[in-house]
Amino acid sequence: QVQLVESGGGLVQAGGSLRLSCATNRRTFSCLRYATGWFRQAPGKDREFVAAISWYDSRTRYADSVKGRFTISRDNAQNTQYLQMNILEPEDTAVYYCAANCRGLMTMSGAEYAYWGQGTQVTVSS
Repeated sequence: QVQLVESGGGLVQAGGSLRLSCATNRRTFSCLRYATGWFRQAPGKDREFVAAISWYDSRTRYADSVKGRFTISRDNAQNTQYLQMNILEPEDTAVYYCAANCRGLMTMSGAEYAYWGQGTQVTVSS
């Protein structure tokens, strides 16, 4: 069972930056084609894809709304993925969730991710 724990959320002014972290226990079991991603959900809105990364070959994928502002990365040694968020906008306010699958899928569909963290709140003030 994959466990994911997010951290790093908080309150920031528009134009500021935050870095989210997601610690995983991937190496406690076999998961050769591991992919992780970030999703977010704002109040009253559907959950939406933000970014994903393949731990197998480091390929990345981003939602159009965050391209050029957000960067997803991972540290194999620390079993941790990150989301560096720059030039934050009030529209980025949401609960951010870390997600993972063991099929190497960097899909924008949340249904393809079998494992989820509990979320961390990001609030961007104008």
